[in-house]
Amino acid sequence: MKHTYKYRLRSPMGGLAADLTAENLSDPLPDTYRLQIDRNLWLTPPVDINWRDSAWLSFGLSAHADALNRIHPGDLVIRVTALTFPMASFRSEVSALAMDGWLRTQFPLQDVGLRAEFNPSSHSYNFHWGNISNPFDDSQYF
Repeated sequence: MKHTYKYRLRSPMGGLAADLTAENLSDPLPDTYRLQIDRNLWLTPPVDINWRDSAWLSFGLSAHADALNRIHPGDLVIRVTALTFPMASFRSEVSALAMDGWLRTQFPLQDVGLRAEFNPSSHSYNFHWGNISNPFDDSQYF
């Protein structure tokens, strides 16, 4: 069954927002594009998604990969059917935050420290990725 999670961060600049609609499947849909995130963990992103949004969705899912593999040892496919950005400033990083929130509403997962905050002195947003300093730096994983 599909569920929608609404990520919201309000700020003096308006805020950040994303609505993510997804479902979890035990079996991959035949002939459906999917990205392997970890061992038996897969992501099927929405059609016509921007590559940056897809990368950050993947990161948001990968942050919970170990826990999801323990909870669900067989194949697990997270199929995102929609990622929309209602009336707010949007940055692709918000895709990871929306995925994190969606996952934690669907599975008994711990908070891994993914978050954003508004920085009033720079009038911008700071993103925090838990114990990962740079999500796309492979050297920290090896």
